[in-house]
Amino acid sequence: MVQDPGNPYKKVMNFFDKFEDHVRARLSRFPILYTFIGGVAIVLFWRGVWHTADILEGQGGWLGWIFYEPINLIIVVLILLATGLFVSYFIGDTILMSGIKQEKKTTDRTEKEIKEEEEEIKKEDAEIAKLRTNISEMKTEVDEIRDFVEHVSKEHLKHDNKAGEKGKLSE
Repeated sequence: MVQDPGNPYKKVMNFFDKFEDHVRARLSRFPILYTFIGGVAIVLFWRGVWHTADILEGQGGWLGWIFYEPINLIIVVLILLATGLFVSYFIGDTILMSGIKQEKKTTDRTEKEIKEEEEEIKKEDAEIAKLRTNISEMKTEVDEIRDFVEHVSKEHLKHDNKAGEKGKLSE
């Protein structure tokens, strides 16, 4: 990746991107430790957010008003609704979609239902593979037609040029 030497933002982002990859690679070998570290970090992050909000509310003035719990709740709900995170975070896309489709929870399904769904997925995968093959064949045919049209067009151009030269010579 080519970097702009004058852009410190990209340098910092690149550093943390590589650092994250390195840390994840190391910690993924120890899933329980990884889970513990991640869980503690998340709790401490939200604790820091909570206490910062409390400190800002204690400052009074417009910050105190914004971080006053009822006002803050309204502001945050509006932000979450506007960004689409409200429903997906509290309900989850999977639960929402299964409710719309009136599906059972995975834990309520029988082994037979799960196997039937797996078979259906395999059939759909096979259909997708067929469609990809058909598309590939169609692309090849379209490429052949394009090449033929280009060839015919060049031949017509040559013919027109020769006819134009003969017309100039006879004048």
